[in-house]
Amino acid sequence: MSGMRLLIVDDEAPLLSLLQRYLARLGYEVDAASSAEEALDRFAPAPEKYACVLTDLKLPGMGGEELVERMRELRPGLPALISSGLPYQPRSAATGFVQKPYLPAMLAEELERLLRKTSRRAAKDA
Repeated sequence: MSGMRLLIVDDEAPLLSLLQRYLARLGYEVDAASSAEEALDRFAPAPEKYACVLTDLKLPGMGGEELVERMRELRPGLPALISSGLPYQPRSAATGFVQKPYLPAMLAEELERLLRKTSRRAAKDA
């Protein structure tokens, strides 16, 4: 699954930087945003270039769940991985969840699982 472009969104700058470096080492192309608004600004011009969005559930202003909904208005079925220290139940088959705190390997495993699942579903629908 490496070589895919991801958009990661988190308002904690050290975590955002760490995730960006880790995912790049795994072979992903990574764009990062520190707010939902910045993420939408990056996403809107070319939604098809992103394989997945990874976002924190709680962001200042617009939360991660609303961000994903807005992105899916531009690109239905966009895979999304939400993280939070709070329990969360995804409302869509195209949404995964990873509980904070997590190990980087846990994030990578959940991301790969989500991308495999959504690519199989897209192939089936084609």
